[in-house]
Amino acid sequence: FYNGYYPFYPQERSSSFFNMQQVIIILVFLVCAVSFLIILPGIRGKGRLFWFLRIILSLFIGVVIVAVNFTSDWETGSVQTSTSYKSFSNVTVDAEVGLYVGLEGVNITLKGNPVHQINETIDYNEQFSWRYRSNYDDNYYHGLQKGLPNPILYIAEKFTLESPCRVYAQYRLSGHYASAMLWVAFCAWIVSNILFSLPVLAYGGFMMVTTGTFMIFSILSFSTIRNTPLCSIYVGSAALSTQFGPSFWLTLAIGLLCILIGLIVILMDQLIPEKLKMFFMLNEDDGDDVLLEGYGNNSYIEDTS
Repeated sequence: FYNGYYPFYPQERSSSFFNMQQVIIILVFLVCAVSFLIILPGIRGKGRLFWFLRIILSLFIGVVIVAVNFTSDWETGSVQTSTSYKSFSNVTVDAEVGLYVGLEGVNITLKGNPVHQINETIDYNEQFSWRYRSNYDDNYYHGLQKGLPNPILYIAEKFTLESPCRVYAQYRLSGHYASAMLWVAFCAWIVSNILFSLPVLAYGGFMMVTTGTFMIFSILSFSTIRNTPLCSIYVGSAALSTQFGPSFWLTLAIGLLCILIGLIVILMDQLIPEKLKMFFMLNEDDGDDVLLEGYGNNSYIEDTS
């Protein structure tokens, strides 16, 4: 039937590729970086280097805060095994099965070793989402209707609402609150950048500490899933276990970096404020001179009158 494919698999499945949301976010921040760096040649002396470091570091923090909301590698795991491929068939394939959990759902991969086996290309990357206004169980049943390979459906079933594992609510709520904390951190990052452009650098430091604190809160929220017993996942004869992934550790690192930057700014504002103002290219004397000049003009007008 169907040119060599089994009845429930009318066509060869193709793998989904990179997340376009992440690409768009990175492109937006790159455009912002280029826009700011265009004016870099107009800055003289050491101020040019200080401006470059501030812009690049700040935009890097911003793009990480936004991008990790849409990544699927907060928790990852993979295993190489020999497993059944399709329903109603005893055919087995050698493949690598991967599980990638994000804040908005899970990605399950199946890649053959080699990729071409049993006259098919075995290279899948299927997403099952629980984001707002998205029903995970509907995504799972849609995968059943498409006829996805057994390993993918088996793992996806562990996260359904009716699964005996009962981890769906924990993962969904942990991801929801982690994402909310990250968006609060993003707002704090915006405010900190505004304050750093004003002669109130200490308050900018406090907001940078706030940014890092909410990022730490986000990973604490996500890490609560470790307190939930997860059903054992066996693909073939191999057990699939997971651990915190790159997005988790990157968020932790950037959160600690924000707290460190904020504390340094606060301490420098107390101990060596002149050096701090030099780094941010702020000079209160300019503002004082403008005020004194204004007062001088007013007195001159009064004398002439």
